[in-house]
Amino acid sequence: MSKESDYKRIEQLRGELEHHSRLYYDDDAPEITDYEYDMLMRELRGLEEKYPEKVTDTSPTKHVGGTAKRKAGELVRHNVPMLSLQDVFSKEEVDAFVDDIKAKFDDPEFVVEYKIDGLSMSLRYDNGKLVMAETRGDGIEFGEDVTANAKQISDVCPEIKDAPEYLEIRGEVYMSETDFEKTNELQEILGKKIFANPRNCAAGTLRQLDPEIVRQRGLSMFIFNLQQVRGMEFDTHTECYEYLKSKGIKVIDDYRICHTKDEVWDAINAIGENRGSLSYDIDGAVVKLNSYSQREQLGATAKVPRWAVAYKYPPEEKESVIRDIELSVGRTGRINPTAVFDPIRLCGTSVSRATLHNQDFIDELGIGIGDTVIVYKSGEIIPKIKGVVKEKRPEGCENYKIPDICPACGQKTYRLLDQSDIRCINPVCPAQKVRSIINFVGRDAMDLKGFGDIAITQLIEKGYVKDIGDLYRLSEHRDELIEEGLLGREKNTDKLLAVLEESKTKSAEHLLTGLGIANVGKSAAKNLMMHFHDIDSLKKASKEDIMNVDDIGDISAECIFSFMQSNAGESLISDLKNLGLRMDSDLVKVSGGVFEGKTLCITGTLPTYSRKDMQNLIEENGGKVTGSVSKKTDYLVAGEAAGSKLTKATDLGISILTEDDIVKMINN
Repeated sequence: MSKESDYKRIEQLRGELEHHSRLYYDDDAPEITDYEYDMLMRELRGLEEKYPEKVTDTSPTKHVGGTAKRKAGELVRHNVPMLSLQDVFSKEEVDAFVDDIKAKFDDPEFVVEYKIDGLSMSLRYDNGKLVMAETRGDGIEFGEDVTANAKQISDVCPEIKDAPEYLEIRGEVYMSETDFEKTNELQEILGKKIFANPRNCAAGTLRQLDPEIVRQRGLSMFIFNLQQVRGMEFDTHTECYEYLKSKGIKVIDDYRICHTKDEVWDAINAIGENRGSLSYDIDGAVVKLNSYSQREQLGATAKVPRWAVAYKYPPEEKESVIRDIELSVGRTGRINPTAVFDPIRLCGTSVSRATLHNQDFIDELGIGIGDTVIVYKSGEIIPKIKGVVKEKRPEGCENYKIPDICPACGQKTYRLLDQSDIRCINPVCPAQKVRSIINFVGRDAMDLKGFGDIAITQLIEKGYVKDIGDLYRLSEHRDELIEEGLLGREKNTDKLLAVLEESKTKSAEHLLTGLGIANVGKSAAKNLMMHFHDIDSLKKASKEDIMNVDDIGDISAECIFSFMQSNAGESLISDLKNLGLRMDSDLVKVSGGVFEGKTLCITGTLPTYSRKDMQNLIEENGGKVTGSVSKKTDYLVAGEAAGSKLTKATDLGISILTEDDIVKMINN
C-alpha cells in the first residue's frame, strides 16, 4: 500500500475505534466482538509505529476508552487513575514482556490470573467504611458515583473490620451466566430489551438509577488490584490478596505465581483450558508483576501500566454438521430456532447447540439442515454460528423456513410489522403462561397492586394459578396461601384477595388490555370499547367491523378477531364472566370536545395533574394521547424536565402546551 493510502487507513481506523469504543464503554451495546476490536486496534498501532509523524495524543492508542456520564450518579474525580491494560495476542509477545521485566529486575515474580469480562469499579473505604464506589469513566480524571448501587452487590463489603485508615481497591463487576439468563427471561416477559451478553447486562445494570434493580439482577464482583492504602503496607499483590480474603473480600479465583516465561505461558494455557467450565465470562489472562515497589519503578504510560499485560485468547472455531433445527416458544410468544449439530469441543467444553435467533439470521447465513457450519466462542461461554461452508452443502439441502404454526399450541404464528421475530399471538398459549398473567395484573391492564412478578411466578410454580381465571379462585386457597406465605402473612393475603375482588368492577377496557391480545394495548382497548361498548359485542364483530375502529389496522384486527373466535379465547372470556368480571365499559366516545380529532403527547412532570389524570382529561374532551412524538402529533403537553420529546417536538414544529394551556382551552 502507498503512504497516502496508509494515512487514509489510519484516519479510518481511528474513526471506527472511537465509534466502537463509545458503543462498548458508554452505551453497553457493542456491534463487533472484542477480538474484532482488538484486531482494529492492533492494525492502528502497527501503522502508527510505521508512521510516527501521524501519532497524536487523541489517538485511540493513547487514551483509555469511555467517557464519564451522568446516569447512575454524579461525576467523581479519581484518586488513582483507572487505566486499561496493554493487550498481547501471541506467545512471542508474552515472552517479550517477561524478558523485558527480567532484564530490569533480579528474579521478578509474576502473577497470572483471569481477566473477568465486566465493568471496572473502585471501592474507597475510610476507617473500614465504604464511602464511595466509582466506575472507570474516562479512566484518567472522572468516573461515576455508583455507591448506592454498589451496596446492592453481595460481594461488596459495606464495612471492613480492623481496616487501615484508608483503602481503595479496584475490581470487576460481572454477571454470572445463571443470573444473566434469569434477567433476560424477565426482560422478555416484561417486553423489554434483551441483553446481548453478561458484560452488557452488568454494565447497564450498574448504571441504573434504581438500586433495587441492581439487587434483583444479582451482580457479582471480583477484586483484582490495590489502588491506594494508608495506615498499612503490602509488599506484593498476592500479600494484599491474602489480606483481603481474610476480611471476607472476594478476589480473583485461582491466581498463579510464576518466575519464568515458560511458567507464565503454562499458566495462560491452563486458564484457557479452564475457561469453558467457569460460571462467568473471561476475555483473557492478565500477567502482572507481583512486587509493588517494582511496579512503582516501572510506572505507566498515559493509557496503560508498564508492569502488566492482558493476553487475549484467539477465537476458537470448528466445523460441525447441523442435524436438526428445534423450535421453542419464549414467554412472550417468540419462536426460537436452535441448531442441533454434531458435538464438538470448544474452549474445553463439548457443545452441540446454538441459537439461530430468527428467520432473518437464517436467511442471511443461508442455513439448512445438513449444512456444515462454523461454530465459535470468542472468549464467551455461549457458542455461536459464524457461517456456512457452502461447498460442503449436500444435495437437496435447502434454507430452513420457520413454520407458521406454533409448536406449543398449534395456532397460526405471525411476523408483526417492523419486527424480525415470528411470534405466537395466542394469549392462552401454554408456553406464554407467565407473561400473560404478569401482563394481566400490570398497571396498564387490571392494575392489581401487590401482585408483582415474583409473586405471580411463585403462584404458578406452586400450581395455584394455571390461567388468568385462577387468580380469582385464589380465595378458595386462602388458608394454604397464608401457611406457605406466598402472598405474605394473613393481613397481607387478605388485602391482596380484596384487591382481586374489587378489580371485578373495573370497566371492560382494563380487562381487554389484560387479555394480552397482540397489538391491543391500553389505547387500542379504549378505542375498541368506545366503539363496541362491551366485550360481547366485540366477540360478534367481523374483522371488517373491527377495522373500522380508530387506529386498528389489518394485522391488529386479524389478531383480535382470531382470539375472539378461538375456542381458547371464548372459554377464557366465559370463565371470567362467570367469575363476576365486568364485560361492559364506562367509556363514551366524545364528540365536539376541544381536542376532537387531535393527537397529544404528554412529557415531563406536570404541576398538579398526574400523567394519568391529564390523559383522562384530554380523552374526556375528545383527544387521543400517544406515548411518542411524531409528525402526526398535534400538541405536546410539557411539564418540568421534559427531555428529548420536547426537543423532537420543537424540531418538528409541534405546538407546545402547558398544563394551564390545557385547562384554559377546555374552559373556553
